[in-house]
Amino acid sequence: MNYNFDEIIDRHKTDAIKIERCKALFGTENVLPLWVADMDFRTPDFIFEAIRERCKHPILGYSMPPEDYYPTVIKWIKDRHDWDIMRQWIGFLPGIVPGLSFSVQALTQPGDQVIVQPPVYFPFFHVVKNNHRELINNPLKIVNGKFEMDFDDLEKKITSRTKLFILCNPHNPGGRAWNAFTLRKLAEICAKHNIIVVSDEIHADMVFEGHKHVPFATVSETAAQISLTFMAPSKTFNMPGLISSFYIIPNAEIRSRFVEFLEASELAGGNIFAYAATIAAFEKGNDWRKQMLEYVLTNINFVVDFLKVNIPQIKPMIPDASFLIWLNCKELGMDDDELFDFFVRKAGLGLNKGTIFGPGGEYHLRLNAACPRIVLEKAMKQLKEAIATSSY
Repeated sequence: MNYNFDEIIDRHKTDAIKIERCKALFGTENVLPLWVADMDFRTPDFIFEAIRERCKHPILGYSMPPEDYYPTVIKWIKDRHDWDIMRQWIGFLPGIVPGLSFSVQALTQPGDQVIVQPPVYFPFFHVVKNNHRELINNPLKIVNGKFEMDFDDLEKKITSRTKLFILCNPHNPGGRAWNAFTLRKLAEICAKHNIIVVSDEIHADMVFEGHKHVPFATVSETAAQISLTFMAPSKTFNMPGLISSFYIIPNAEIRSRFVEFLEASELAGGNIFAYAATIAAFEKGNDWRKQMLEYVLTNINFVVDFLKVNIPQIKPMIPDASFLIWLNCKELGMDDDELFDFFVRKAGLGLNKGTIFGPGGEYHLRLNAACPRIVLEKAMKQLKEAIATSSY
């Protein structure tokens, strides 16, 4: 089946965050919203079919995972990532970000140190600070246009109070699919200092051809025994509103501590539609996934080529994965507030401000390319005209 990713779908009056929060974030509703990391593509029909099928029964009562839920997840992980996981390692998770917060609460104490690698997805900071742990930044370096980990800096930052490391794999906002060598080195350092690694791998199934997603836990037995991996079909199949995440924890002691927290907080149960949608996505969704990635990659290439020809002052970081483009706008000569205001007021574009991603986000913006091509063409045209008519 060929899917139509050029379809324009009006998301107004659907409580979509990317629409409803524009006024609060940008001061105006008159922007093209290219900020929230969901897609403007139609959620695939097989997801709706699974939900409609379940709705044929007249009772939406308390439910447990369907018999084929765990086997389907296990098969998908094996087929996509060549990772053999056991049933007892897996459990439902009510969202990746909540899972990060749970791991901080379950595996550390107030005052303990938690390491993150900015610039990175901003809730990483929130789950540390809001739980009264000390945030330690291990900033990423840029080498040949890509993010790289700074292991020398990491070793210097670790103390006896460092208990947890939150990894973004693939990386958001840079789109880096970390390779096995890098992840193995990270595992060695963390294991040496008795640091647990929680790996956010929500973009695992969105790696472009020519690149490979490497689950952190697969690079060595050491990595497997010090880690929690969080995954979900939500980004890949554009269904984040269903809250359909899951954890994979090979180490029995870490798993026991984490699950004990979930159960004590009454957070371990899933919802009836998330189970059905996950099974449908993993059983029927690979063709849709591949076509979607091909379309997104052509969108990314369009933006990269357009900027190179028309606005060379803006340098995009070319991603290995996902639909996000990290834009270096330093050569425009504006400070962060001026840059954000210019994109909103002059270009009519609503992008994420780079500084929310922490140190290294200065002079940057994050653009979501998961939309019909015509929308990106309009966005680039508006940006080009704003640049041409402004004395920035």
